[in-house]
Amino acid sequence: MLTLVIIVVLLALLFDFINGFHDTANAIATSISTRAMSPRFAVFYAAVLNFIGAVLSSEVAKTVGGSIANPAKIENGIQIVMIALIAAIAWNLFTWYFAIPSSSSHTLIGALAGAVLAGAGSASLNWNGFLGIVKILILSPIIAFAVGFLIMGIIKYAILLSGNTSRSKLNRVFRTFQILSAGLLSFSHGGNDAQKAMGIIVFALVAGEFQSTLDVPMWVKIAAATAMGLGTSIGGWRIIKTVSKKIMKIEPVNGFASDLTSSIVIQTSTAIGQPLSTTHVITSAIIGTGSVIRFKDVKWGTVTRMILTWVITIPISMALAFLLYKLVFALF
Repeated sequence: MLTLVIIVVLLALLFDFINGFHDTANAIATSISTRAMSPRFAVFYAAVLNFIGAVLSSEVAKTVGGSIANPAKIENGIQIVMIALIAAIAWNLFTWYFAIPSSSSHTLIGALAGAVLAGAGSASLNWNGFLGIVKILILSPIIAFAVGFLIMGIIKYAILLSGNTSRSKLNRVFRTFQILSAGLLSFSHGGNDAQKAMGIIVFALVAGEFQSTLDVPMWVKIAAATAMGLGTSIGGWRIIKTVSKKIMKIEPVNGFASDLTSSIVIQTSTAIGQPLSTTHVITSAIIGTGSVIRFKDVKWGTVTRMILTWVITIPISMALAFLLYKLVFALF
C-alpha cells in the first residue's frame, strides 16, 4: 500500500510539473506578446509567484479530494487515482505537443471520474459533486468573457475621457501595469491549479488510510508547489505562441485588462474552493477584451478549434481513464 501511495504521489507531482509548463502561457503570454517582459524573466517571475500562490491555499484541494468520490469509502481508491493520473498526463502531453491550450483541470476531473466509474461503479461517483465542478468549469469562461468585455469597456471609456490617446504613451503605461497584472495572475494560477494535484494526493492518502481527513499536509503543499514552479520555469513555448499570437493581436491595454479579468475570476473561484480552468478563463478574457477593441480582428477559426477541444476534453479523459483501468486490470 505504501509503495502504491508513493507511486501516486510521484505521478501527481509529474502531473503538476507538466501542468506548470503546459499552463505557463496562461499567466505570461500576453506580457511576452506585448514585450512588457522578456520571455526569460517572465517565466522565472511566473514560476516564483506560482509557487507562492500554491503554498498559501488549500480549499480547492479539499474539493478535488472529496467532491467526486469519498476516498474513505471507495473501493480500489489508490489504483483509481493512479490510472486517473496516467490518463490525465497522457492527454496533457498530447495537447501540449500539438500546441492546443486545453484544460489540465478538465483533464484531471474527467479522468478521475472515469477511473471511479471503472474501478468502483457509478454508485461510488458523487454525481452532485462531479456535476457541480463541471458547472463551474463551463460557467467560468463565459463569466471571464463578460467581465473582460466590461473591464476593457471601462478602460477604453476612461482613456477617451482623459483625452490622452497617444498610442506610444498608452503602451508604455500599460506595459508597466502588465508586469503587476501578470504577477497577480501567476499567483492566482498557482493558488488554483497546483491544488488539484494536492487534492489527488490527499485522496490517495485517505484511501490508503494514511490520514482520515481532507486536510492538506504541509509537505504535500510544498511538494506540489515546487513541482508546478519547476514546470513553469522551463516554459511552454508552443502554447505561449498560440495564446499570444493566434487568437488576436494583443496590445498592452487589453493584455493588462485580460490579466486583471482572469485574476479576479480565478481568485473568486479559489476563495469559494472551486477548481476552474485557468486556460479557459484567460483565453476567454483575451477574447472578451479583444472584442471591445476590434471584434473582427479576433481569429474566430482558432477560437472555434479551442472551444471544440474544451468540449471534448472531459468526455475523452473519462473514456481514456475508464478504458485504461479496465485494460490494466484485465491484464494484471
